[in-house]
Amino acid sequence: MILGKLKGASVALVCLILAAVTGLCALTGCASSGAGGTSADSGETTRTDANSQVVRVGTMPTEDILPLWVAEQENFTAENGMRVEVVTFDSAQALSAAITSGDVDMAMTDIMRAAKLTESGIDTTLEWVTLGETADQGRFGVLAAADAPYNNLQELADYAASEGSGYSQGVGVGSNTVPEYVFDKLCEEAGVGSIPVQEVASLPDRYSLVASGQLLAAALPASMLALGEASGMKVIADDTQGENISQSVMVARAKWSEASAQGVLDVAQIWDAGVSALAANPNQYRALLVEKANLNSAIADTYPISSYPMALHNGELVHPSADMVQPVLEWMVAKGYGGKVTYDNASGVLEVKAA
Repeated sequence: MILGKLKGASVALVCLILAAVTGLCALTGCASSGAGGTSADSGETTRTDANSQVVRVGTMPTEDILPLWVAEQENFTAENGMRVEVVTFDSAQALSAAITSGDVDMAMTDIMRAAKLTESGIDTTLEWVTLGETADQGRFGVLAAADAPYNNLQELADYAASEGSGYSQGVGVGSNTVPEYVFDKLCEEAGVGSIPVQEVASLPDRYSLVASGQLLAAALPASMLALGEASGMKVIADDTQGENISQSVMVARAKWSEASAQGVLDVAQIWDAGVSALAANPNQYRALLVEKANLNSAIADTYPISSYPMALHNGELVHPSADMVQPVLEWMVAKGYGGKVTYDNASGVLEVKAA
């Protein structure tokens, strides 16, 4: 029970791009930090600051964590008084470091990041899906310039092939990320062979390069796809139809999760209250989403507010299914990114495979 309230660019286009990218810096956010932490070795709480009735949840500035931002705004608490503090980090690396050190108790991240944490020695539990329970939740896709002479992945592949082997442009991706995974899976689904890719780790840089014609296209998350469309660019593929490809997940260090089982359930209850509040009146929280996820003003009034999955069913955690997790692990292995871990669907625990 929960108590409380609940993208050859013209000069004009280049100017537009620069303006847009200024807003996109939002996607890297601002790091927040706090004193104290949790012992990564023991899994026992050792934080001496703040209120012991607080679970700290790390995140990047993204819509995937919106139900907990709602919970903070509405002062939702679990029945025992436990509440959530959402801590925002400016990079996936900083977030991973906070999980490892215990500066946060739980975190919203992706399956790839959780697998790498496990391989680094931090056994990780996938507690529940935060976005992507169904294909229409959480959009990733491929963005191209408005005047690009292709409208889908096959046409893109044919265009790249027609340019010859010396062609230097590719599709912008970031290694071992959800956008890269989605791009590969979309190409697989479309029966498309090899399309050249180009490593561009920074999302704002990736967006700017495709907008200015320096990339064939770019694999990007929902907010950048929406901004591109609002700027006259076109999405040539996304993952909102067909196979459910991408998920974000709530994770915890396995030792902490085991030692703090009630804390995990408390956060799940608070999450579910936030989900319910959003479902009842999503536009009530549009300003909160715009602020916290730093949405560009060009899409602030029109960006769709997603539905979110519940964390609990009949009082039990709904861990991500093996059908969601295993394909990602297999992709990581095939790409040489690691992923040599096992996943227990029943407990949600990721562990390094025995030699």
